[in-house]
Amino acid sequence: MNVTEQDLTTTAHLSRLAIPAAEKDDALKTLGDFLTYVDNLSDVDTKDVQPTTYALPIENVFRADEVRPSLSNEAALSNAPLHENGYFKVPKVLEG
Repeated sequence: MNVTEQDLTTTAHLSRLAIPAAEKDDALKTLGDFLTYVDNLSDVDTKDVQPTTYALPIENVFRADEVRPSLSNEAALSNAPLHENGYFKVPKVLEG
């Protein structure tokens, strides 16, 4: 694919890259080679390929929400430095 110096300058600006003048010719060739490679992907027949959100199959890893035995309120508050009316009491951090 033909890449102009203006294309390289614009791409470098959008990418926040500084390309030294000595490396511009190499960068033009590299960018052109990359775009040619990506352009080859348009030749791939994807008519029967379903679109995917992720490259790998992802499943929900959450466990089922089931009622199970847990600490009683008294046991949970037993080591709390401050508690009041069955709740942890914490210092006020916001004023007003």
